[in-house]
Amino acid sequence: MLDVRYQKGDYIFMKDISQLLHEAQAGGRSRLSEYESKKVLAAYGIPTVREIMAEDLHQVRAAAYEIGYPVVLKACSAEVAHKTESALIRLDIRNEAELSEAFNQIQSRVKSAFLVQEMIKGHRELVVGMVRDHQFGPCVMFGTGGIFTEALGEVCFRAAPLSARDALEMMQETKAGRLLGELRGLPAVDHNLLCRCLISMGQIGLEHKEIIEIDANPIIITGDRPVAVDALVVLGGL
Repeated sequence: MLDVRYQKGDYIFMKDISQLLHEAQAGGRSRLSEYESKKVLAAYGIPTVREIMAEDLHQVRAAAYEIGYPVVLKACSAEVAHKTESALIRLDIRNEAELSEAFNQIQSRVKSAFLVQEMIKGHRELVVGMVRDHQFGPCVMFGTGGIFTEALGEVCFRAAPLSARDALEMMQETKAGRLLGELRGLPAVDHNLLCRCLISMGQIGLEHKEIIEIDANPIIITGDRPVAVDALVVLGGL
């Protein structure tokens, strides 16, 4: 039997998330940065990639040393939403020379903070998200992730709150469900953890009316574990 009980972060951390959302709205921002977006996900138990914020090359190098190569380097700002198309991300950086080159390349295109991430590898990519519908309220999204999400349109939706049965049905409703079992030597995805991710995504929408959209894409399956390596939280008006 699946154990999909919803477990929130501690009270102090949840207060921090509410304050983060309020301050972003008060500052006239319509979305959170990737780093901030993943703080929201992590507060609700959704696994996120290990990452460190950095402001300059010295901090970037220190972060890469702490995380360990290979790493990913990204521009990180609430104004930057499409990093791949804008060449604001470098993957699989294996040493300090490559890191410095990537830093200079990104810095020449945009002025922002930097995000140094652990390089997560996996052959299966999913998307989990939330959209706030005018009629049904927060609705959870699940489907095929990565660059194929928009091209294939392989996603399904359920209105929150989700039950364990709702989450399991969503996991089998699109072609993404074919990726969840044992596949060409890959282990089956941890269904228990993925169910909790879907349920928690609905809880975020229910508990934070200011959030109108969440996109966690891709969620890479590393081993049997789903891990969000990118995320975007979109806010409504005050």
